[in-house]
Amino acid sequence: MTPKPATERIRKSPEQVRAAVHQAVIDLLCDPEGEDLNIPAIAQRAGVNHTSVYRRWGSLDALLADMVTTRLERDSPLNDTGSLRGDLLAWAEASVASIRTPEGRALVRAVILSMPNSAQAQDERAQHFLRRMHSIEQIRQRATARGENPPPVEQILDQLIAPFYLRALFGIAPPTTGYPELLVDRLLGSESGGSAVDGSTTNY
Repeated sequence: MTPKPATERIRKSPEQVRAAVHQAVIDLLCDPEGEDLNIPAIAQRAGVNHTSVYRRWGSLDALLADMVTTRLERDSPLNDTGSLRGDLLAWAEASVASIRTPEGRALVRAVILSMPNSAQAQDERAQHFLRRMHSIEQIRQRATARGENPPPVEQILDQLIAPFYLRALFGIAPPTTGYPELLVDRLLGSESGGSAVDGSTTNY
């Protein structure tokens, strides 16, 4: 693809650059004949200077982490349903819907497979995912204020969040019905030894 003229690049506002770069990543991930995913290819597809991408994100890993976190924040808002189970279920259902799309699964796989090779890169990734953990902590705080007893953040991470990413990593779509309820009920201790999902007994 021929790079866009520099005159086009400098007209973009910071938010336009961010949106263009995010979309370029999705386009490259979903294009079976696309280029390798790297900063120069992303910048060229987005019509921005690659130095702008490095200046804003610092690394490909940090860019991907920002994209996943931003996508999840957009697609799974923290709705107050009036109960811990309701809040977690609404969050889980929105998360499943987000990673059910081909671009959602491709993005999550890219993040997981893009292993940081330096302490700085690891710190950059951690900062982005702390935003997501803050969202979970908000759900916990609301539950505590209602007099409920929410599980620790680490338990929510292991039992509710990790299964989504594991499926995305291996390209396994979540069951079409019942999966969020299964995970939330197991997390909160109301699992009854194997719940029916999609009409069958599952043991995850």
